[in-house]
Amino acid sequence: MGNTFFKATVLLVVVALIGFGIWHYTRPKPVEVAVKAVTRGIVERTVANTRAGTVRACRRAKLSPSIGGQIAQLPIEKGDVVKEGQLLLALWNKDLAAQVALAESQLAPARFHVNSICARAKVARRNAERLSTLSRKEVGTQERTEIAEAEAEALEAECAGAKGEVDVLSAQLAMAKVNLERTRLTAPFDGVIAEINGELFEYVTPSPVGIPTPPAVDIIGTGCFYVIAPIDEVDAAGIQVGMPARITMDAFGNRRFDGRVRRIADYVLDIEKQARTVDVEVSFSQPSDFDALLAGYSADIEIILEVRSDVVRVPTEAVMNGQRVYVFVETEKRIVAREIRVGLSNWDWTEVLEGLGPEEEVVVNVDKPGLGNDVPAVRLKESL
Repeated sequence: MGNTFFKATVLLVVVALIGFGIWHYTRPKPVEVAVKAVTRGIVERTVANTRAGTVRACRRAKLSPSIGGQIAQLPIEKGDVVKEGQLLLALWNKDLAAQVALAESQLAPARFHVNSICARAKVARRNAERLSTLSRKEVGTQERTEIAEAEAEALEAECAGAKGEVDVLSAQLAMAKVNLERTRLTAPFDGVIAEINGELFEYVTPSPVGIPTPPAVDIIGTGCFYVIAPIDEVDAAGIQVGMPARITMDAFGNRRFDGRVRRIADYVLDIEKQARTVDVEVSFSQPSDFDALLAGYSADIEIILEVRSDVVRVPTEAVMNGQRVYVFVETEKRIVAREIRVGLSNWDWTEVLEGLGPEEEVVVNVDKPGLGNDVPAVRLKESL
């Protein structure tokens, strides 16, 4: 009897162990989830560019001489920083410089002649007036008075003619200087030399009408930059000049630059195989940012349309289909699906109007296999 009882007890224990093993190894394993807390803070409604934008300089000039000739001076190199008015390029111009010198040499004696003849005219006029006064007093003769008057008028006319000659010579000098200036390129603003097309002693030729040629010098201003980026036509309607914006660039990692919308294009770009977009320009708010910038950087813009402060918010990556989240219940080590009502949203945060409180936590790795309502879960170490 005792032996039979012992065998039955052992059999029951074995069956229990087998049943426990089957239950242990067939039960659902907890899903590892990354969680973040529901918080209160700022949520913004924003729009962003559809394709990468570009940093551009506010001022850029592609310069070429207005006349052809041989390059005689080229005191710059690609990458040089230049100041406004600095010489960039000069063509051979000794003939034009000689014309300026000739005009200046002709102008100087002409001015001396004007001073001389006009001084004589003044003396003759005073003499004529004195004789006229004496004639009225019957002290002088009428004939002498008339001769003096005629002489004064002749000298005054000669003075006026001499002044006219000076004006003509001054205009000729100005024209000679203009022609000389056409052989010189100077920097229209402070900037950096982006490109030079030409070498010393090479000939440059003005671009024929309707046939563009490369510029002799390409200069980019360094004192002002902005970003131009395409915005989807659906989003562009809500953008206004002056709205705040944020600028990010691959060259600066996660650093964000403050900016403001400075211009919205007046037309929609309709490019084949691309969505229709509107170009939007955003200026940098801090001039000190210009020191770190280079024209041509790729950039993205995020324009802030609306801001709400001190609202319940969750990371946008946790929201599924705009109305559902997984809540991690720490005490039960499981996740529960919950419907929520949302408000403003952007890439980072979504405002929660109903369905969650600041004391709860939500799952952010929603693409994790095995997620579902009332599923056992454990917290990933990195989310602790």
